[in-house]
Amino acid sequence: MPIPRAYHHGTVRATAIRIGLDAARTGGPSAVTVREISRRIGVSPNAVYRHFEDRDELVVAVALASQDKLAAAMREMIASLTAGLSGPDAAVARLRGVGLGYITFALAEPGWFELALVTFDPAYGSARPTVTVAAQVPAPFALLLDALDECVATNAMAPGAREGAEWACWSAVHGFADIATRGPLQGADVAALTAMGGAVVDSIIAGVGVTTPRHSTPRHPTQPLAPAVRID
Repeated sequence: MPIPRAYHHGTVRATAIRIGLDAARTGGPSAVTVREISRRIGVSPNAVYRHFEDRDELVVAVALASQDKLAAAMREMIASLTAGLSGPDAAVARLRGVGLGYITFALAEPGWFELALVTFDPAYGSARPTVTVAAQVPAPFALLLDALDECVATNAMAPGAREGAEWACWSAVHGFADIATRGPLQGADVAALTAMGGAVVDSIIAGVGVTTPRHSTPRHPTQPLAPAVRID
């Protein structure tokens, strides 16, 4: 149903992004088109093009909004796992929350997850923002960097093990999320994916040299990964 036409010119961009998120939630990046979004807003395609040079620029803007949703899901998981903890226990739980939150989002919202990665796709050429470690760090990646730094600060990780650890962590967790949503594990039982996702996170945490204090037991989510975070 089109949005009522009582809008101001300055709200078209924000509305287009919101409608783009709604379309991508079930259809992924390919569902984000100027024609469909303008139809649902109730304006002409030219009205949308006043705010976006082309479709690629529109898709990237919606992808950045999807990255914000991914980061929000990760923060929620972090808060759940770190509640009541401090020191190295909290640091390790925070790092687990980063990985589990990433996987949670991918399983619960595969359309948004696929869209969130568009900003790294060369197919989007000049429309891509410069989203790199040296420039603007994506919010989800910043959460990973901060979690690893906290592990070093609390002696849960040796300083010498910190360099490059973010790439090992991201590769492992993203790799699992990708094959679980678009690869050979797509459609597998949620409970099985939950167990495998947790194992991947714990394995890579150990693999990069993060250690949990001997008296501590890794805290796991109280619910299966896929429905653990409500995303509106």
